[in-house]
Amino acid sequence: MTNARIALVTGANQGLGFALVEGLAARMDRRDLVLLTGRDAHRVAGAVARVNASAAAVSRVEGRVLDVSDAGAVRELAAELGARHGGVDIVVSNASVTLTPERPQSEQADAFIDVANGGTHAVLRSFGPMVRPGGRLIVVASSLGTLGHLDTRLHPLFDGSPLDEVERVIESWRAAVHAGAERELGWPRWINVPSKVAQVAAVRAVAAERRDADLARDTLVAAVCPGLVDTALSRPWFTDFSQAQTPAQAAVAILHLLLRDKVDPAHYGELVRFGEVLPWLAGRPPRHQERLLNS
Repeated sequence: MTNARIALVTGANQGLGFALVEGLAARMDRRDLVLLTGRDAHRVAGAVARVNASAAAVSRVEGRVLDVSDAGAVRELAAELGARHGGVDIVVSNASVTLTPERPQSEQADAFIDVANGGTHAVLRSFGPMVRPGGRLIVVASSLGTLGHLDTRLHPLFDGSPLDEVERVIESWRAAVHAGAERELGWPRWINVPSKVAQVAAVRAVAAERRDADLARDTLVAAVCPGLVDTALSRPWFTDFSQAQTPAQAAVAILHLLLRDKVDPAHYGELVRFGEVLPWLAGRPPRHQERLLNS
């Protein structure tokens, strides 16, 4: 086991994930290791080369090809890092798939859910036990991940549910989307909303089981909302980017959460945006997006 810190960021070829890798590489020590992962080997190699060429980079940056929708591959990487380094210190689950309003949501549901939700579950299950004392396990979500963005009929499905139950709900919702029955059951047409709520619910489920032990070891499990970021993921859905952040700007608050000396217990198991907790019951169903999808 080494004294070097090990950080892992999934979905880090571009956008926010890449900015987080850049920030970690600039702020961690020379002996530390930052792992940048993505599904495409060529893009991973290119991203690693760009970070390592930066004058700001201090710690080592290496790439790994990883499809987070493959739970077996996530387990293998966690086992590898456990064997080589004795665990990990920072894990950021950031992988995502672009949604477009031009295609039916049902055609995009499987790929999106497999990465955003299946990937989140795989990272939580495989890397949760690998996080060392003082570590950070973060899932990048959205302010849409608060329960209030769903019809109240759906709240009991996620509120206080263990991870196994969250996974069952996701599969039931997926089936409803493919059957065209989601609206009658109360699900919004825009699949990003239930997906984000389920991501935060998964974090809350894992955190509920480990809160006392983690806080005693100064370890954080949380979800984060980076705010509106001008990326290829957000461009199809929003028209006003006058207040949007660049990925580098959005990374600042998340990096502070990852690298601060002590965990704030108020952040544990919660959805955090710019250092503030977004209440689990906040929000309302996004009617403006419903109109967009129905137009």
